Amino acid sequence: MTDTLKPRDAKDVEDAVVWALGEGKTLEVAGQGSKRVIGRPSQSDLTLDLSVLSGITLYEPEELVLSARAGTPIAEIERLVADNGQELAFEPADYGPLLGGALGGGTIGGVLSTNLSGPRRIKSGAARDHFLGVSAVSGRGETFRSGGRVVKNVTGYDLCKLMAGSWGTLGAMTEVTIKTLPRAETEATILLTGLDDRRAAQAMADAMGSSCDVSGAAHLPAMVAGSVAPSGGGKAATVFRLEGVAPSVAHRATVLAGLLKSNGVPEQCEAETSRALWRAIRNVAPFANDNRPVWRVSTAPMQGPVIAGAAAAAGGTCYFDWAGGLLWIALPPSDDAGSSVIRPAVAGCGGHATLIRAPAAIRAAVAVFEPQDAGVAALTRRVKDSFDPKGIFNPGRMWAGI
Repeated sequence: MTDTLKPRDAKDVEDAVVWALGEGKTLEVAGQGSKRVIGRPSQSDLTLDLSVLSGITLYEPEELVLSARAGTPIAEIERLVADNGQELAFEPADYGPLLGGALGGGTIGGVLSTNLSGPRRIKSGAARDHFLGVSAVSGRGETFRSGGRVVKNVTGYDLCKLMAGSWGTLGAMTEVTIKTLPRAETEATILLTGLDDRRAAQAMADAMGSSCDVSGAAHLPAMVAGSVAPSGGGKAATVFRLEGVAPSVAHRATVLAGLLKSNGVPEQCEAETSRALWRAIRNVAPFANDNRPVWRVSTAPMQGPVIAGAAAAAGGTCYFDWAGGLLWIALPPSDDAGSSVIRPAVAGCGGHATLIRAPAAIRAAVAVFEPQDAGVAALTRRVKDSFDPKGIFNPGRMWAGI
């Protein structure tokens, strides 16, 4: 078991990194540890536990901005903004149950460092698009700051975009600033049943190309739909979310139902049912109660059915989010967690795949994140060397040797 450093504040974080540099130690950067089992197994000497760096330091609802220490629970932030009629529009996913934990275990630093984004990404963007400012300690033992506390900020390099999705390999974030947005008054979901993957992909493309301002589009094949979709009956469910003020939602629901009627008779789910459905889609609930390897695949929406077909031929099940651009795939247990199925399929269609859930021994042996070509790998190495020349942060978390 690795020893743990538990800094009390940002200065402690800087001191811990300086000490680790001096001692030649490597650090696993962690908050609550809710996503620790994603990525290659830790190869670090110690854990830098940032969970004590918690608390909201600034919230100005009228300015749509919130600052918090990196270890602040995301659930605490979501409750506060909800009490003020606002939300985190990037709709951060909670993978707790998927990874064998509980709901509500993540932190705002973990959400941003992994760039977790839910179904609303197709309308509102990813977590990185709502990331306004950061204070962090680099692998050089230096505190740096980027961005600010205003929504429109153009000062300096936008390092927030670089930190988002870096999985703690470039620095230890101590405080972050994010954008908040008004929460929709209500929502509704339009549901079609019985579509195959290709027809569903076309229906989602039609919906996204319309004026209906769809904020969520997903397809749940029959093997998945029964566990989360309100239609039941063992049929596939293709679902479209509409959010806003009640009159607008009602009007757009009528327009969208008319647009989609050639695919069957559209049904409508009201707000409470709609929220539960999209929460399940966001948190990958269909695959939370088994032990199969789970992959997250991003591709061109119309290519999704091809990858899904390859997974089905190997005995897997999947569902589609982001209007078909995101596939969640569960495959039968194997020595490579299905890498020999997923990697060739993604290479043929374009996109990238991440192994989200698998035993540690498999994650150590196969590529968890999308393998990089020589040019991109060289750029990744230069960025890593700029922020963390001694490689003390999360070594090997994303790719071996980095």
